[in-house]
Amino acid sequence: MEVITLTGVTDSATAKGEQTRELILSTALRLFREQGYGKTTMRAIANEAGVSVGNAYYYYGSKDHLMQAYYDLLQDQHREAVEPILATEKAFVPRLAGVLRTWLDVSAPYHEFAGTLFKTAADPRSPLSPFSEESRPARDASVEVFRRVVDGSDLKLAADLKAELPELLWLLQMGVVLFWVHDQSEDVRRSRALIDRAVPLVDRLLRLTRIPGVRGVTNDIVGLINSIKP
Repeated sequence: MEVITLTGVTDSATAKGEQTRELILSTALRLFREQGYGKTTMRAIANEAGVSVGNAYYYYGSKDHLMQAYYDLLQDQHREAVEPILATEKAFVPRLAGVLRTWLDVSAPYHEFAGTLFKTAADPRSPLSPFSEESRPARDASVEVFRRVVDGSDLKLAADLKAELPELLWLLQMGVVLFWVHDQSEDVRRSRALIDRAVPLVDRLLRLTRIPGVRGVTNDIVGLINSIKP
């Protein structure tokens, strides 16, 4: 029996709409991998998905909206994949390294078109920039993952630095992403090596902030971060 919702839409119609939305997105991502982001048109996506162009635009107003949906999908997959690490590991280094390595694993199917996408996302005026207002939901969700990395770890930090650290770790991930985009080594071996070498260094630097003589420098860094925030 179909159930009518408060909006007057049946559950079956809602389910069909979600299926169509997912079909369009999965088709778009496949074409982005095969043809590149720039060469793929909304018409081509609609034709491959077996829907009308108008229907494709009904669910996604543009290719940019499709990419924002990809960001959200990638973030959801990453958050789910890191749950076992965050639930069982307490040491900061394996928590952070595990989260960063898992991002590489989740993103692996999209590495082929990452370079062409980066050309657009690198433009600070582009809505696809990870720093744009349009990307804020995915960015905030990612920062929250790093907040869990910090809060559930054995790392002891001053309260003000602890509050800023998740966003700094997100910026670290952005550096890894940039390296990954250009990494042509087998199984992105160089990106994995970067994580394995960088994370222990970050851990050592953070633990040094507990030393009284370093504390003043830490305060200056936190002040600098706060001064340049929008």
